[in-house]
Amino acid sequence: MRLVIESTEDLAGLREAVDVEFKLAAGRDGTGAVPKDLWKSYSAMANTQGGEIILGVRERPNGEFELVGIANPHKVVSDLWSVLNSDNVSVNLLADSDVRILEVESVSLVHIHIPRAGRSQRPVYIKGNPIKGTYRRFHEGDHRCDAESVRRMLAEQVEDSRDERLLTKFAFDDLDQGSLTAYRQMLRSAKPDHPWNDHNDLEFLRCVGGWRRDRETGDEGPTLAGVLMFGKLPSIQEAVPHYFLDYQERAEAKTEKRWIDRLTLDGTWSGNLFDFYRIVIRKLTVGLRVPFQLEDGQRIDDTPVHEALREALVNTLVHADYSGRLSVLVVKRPDMFGFRNPGLMRIPVEQAIRGGESDCRNRIIHQMFLLIGLGERAGSGIPKIYRNWQGQHWRQPLLYEKQEQTLFELRMIDLLPAAIVQGLREALGDRFDQFDELERLVLVTAAVEKVVNHGRIMEVTTVHPHDLTMALAGLVRSGLLVSDGSGRGTVYFLPGAGTVDADQAFVSEVIDFSGLTGTPNGAYSEQAPEVRRRGPEVSAGGPEVRAESPEVSDEIRARLLAIAEPVRSRGRSPHAEVELVILGLCKGRYLTLRALGELLSRSDDFLRKEYLNPMIKVKKLEIRYPTKPNHPDQAYRSVA
Repeated sequence: MRLVIESTEDLAGLREAVDVEFKLAAGRDGTGAVPKDLWKSYSAMANTQGGEIILGVRERPNGEFELVGIANPHKVVSDLWSVLNSDNVSVNLLADSDVRILEVESVSLVHIHIPRAGRSQRPVYIKGNPIKGTYRRFHEGDHRCDAESVRRMLAEQVEDSRDERLLTKFAFDDLDQGSLTAYRQMLRSAKPDHPWNDHNDLEFLRCVGGWRRDRETGDEGPTLAGVLMFGKLPSIQEAVPHYFLDYQERAEAKTEKRWIDRLTLDGTWSGNLFDFYRIVIRKLTVGLRVPFQLEDGQRIDDTPVHEALREALVNTLVHADYSGRLSVLVVKRPDMFGFRNPGLMRIPVEQAIRGGESDCRNRIIHQMFLLIGLGERAGSGIPKIYRNWQGQHWRQPLLYEKQEQTLFELRMIDLLPAAIVQGLREALGDRFDQFDELERLVLVTAAVEKVVNHGRIMEVTTVHPHDLTMALAGLVRSGLLVSDGSGRGTVYFLPGAGTVDADQAFVSEVIDFSGLTGTPNGAYSEQAPEVRRRGPEVSAGGPEVRAESPEVSDEIRARLLAIAEPVRSRGRSPHAEVELVILGLCKGRYLTLRALGELLSRSDDFLRKEYLNPMIKVKKLEIRYPTKPNHPDQAYRSVA
């Protein structure tokens, strides 16, 4: 669906609804030019979820933006097509309709729609070098991909199915006979008349895709699918060194709580995918809270919930990128089931939820599961899970991607859980009931899921995207939500909740309402984020980094002053000594720039340029908000 941009209000709403980048594009002579950094954004958006680039708009550090316009937009468009059709970019993804000149409030803008690149087109890179010229979009920033990520994209590009590779150095002895026998017994039970039941094991493996002969070279042996599905653990880890499977059952809805039951690669079982499925599906479904149902006087033990869990587990195993460094992780908690597989999705998340299209990463393994009646045909599995879950009137499943991993959360709670609503009502008093239905839904979802974004709320409501943008902005201005990031990378959470670490798979269900007070009267403006016409120029020095002194006890403050004393008491100190003191101050805690300046009696600019930035580059320090370096509350901590 084409985006309609006819006013500043449309531009304000655009920032939340899609991944968008505003660029000034004034050029040296002020008449307009294609910005050099546009091509990094082109690569990054194409390799991620796509996005929109608007030329002729200045975005300010405080999130406001102003319409400046382009004096000669036709020249900018012509230059853009010249670069797109040159060797500067690896592929031109744009059609004529993706580049438009807009007239918005008497100024000319250029709107560029960047589609998501298909698997066969990735990596999209610039300057002729995939290793150094490939970027991805994280939050609002364009980040260069490391060499391993690029090589993985190149492999995905040429291998339709990652598991059909012939392992010429492996033999039949690399397979676990017990696993293969159990699989064949399941097939006989499901399909007793199947002709493959009469084959010997080797011929049977050949039929199901677990064994293959290369007709050109004469080499034969198990496929990667055969080893992953039926192999012995040492053999599997020789084929895919980072292979790891993990199941955890937690007694409470807390990420930090230890598991009460765990299955991992400890050498007590085969370690292959088939046995992992057999063991884990029993653990997932035991004690399942589902309604008692009868059919023809007989209890139905296999419910839509059982069916959804089977499909979710199979889906995780057949779509995992086993060359990745993350583990396959399955979590069972009283309130939810969580599934994580290494590797991003091969099709957009929205398309997977709609169904009808599939691009399975491990097609042979998928066929092996289908043969014994497990899993769904291509393009129908995810929609079936959504239907089955919604049939229980539970919160809609959450499918999302995050830093080379795909996560799927199935929560067994209502859309508006009574306990969460009661907690919000106690924290906010009568104000909670004064909010409209959309605002209450946003607050409840933020409480349940810890971190939400514009897209997630759109999955659980039917309101117009612009209305949701206004509601989110109003809740932020009221102090009832905190935002981080910009554009489609903006996330929201309750005050005091904090953002979720990138490597945290499934967040805690424990809710802290202590920071939820908001402004005294709870009033907020219905106006869109401000859009100005030609305001004062931004200072060449960039945005000021604001930092507050830490709120710590007198005892801790005295301890910090003692650590800082060797530098604080001297006008000049050896560089290495200052670094050691900074590391000591920041060990186990985040300190803001202003706090460090006060402790060391040094100016903020001096500390930032001479010490903090260089120490971040060499990974001696880490920052609290890595996706937003100029965050007003930025702080620094020593890397352990």
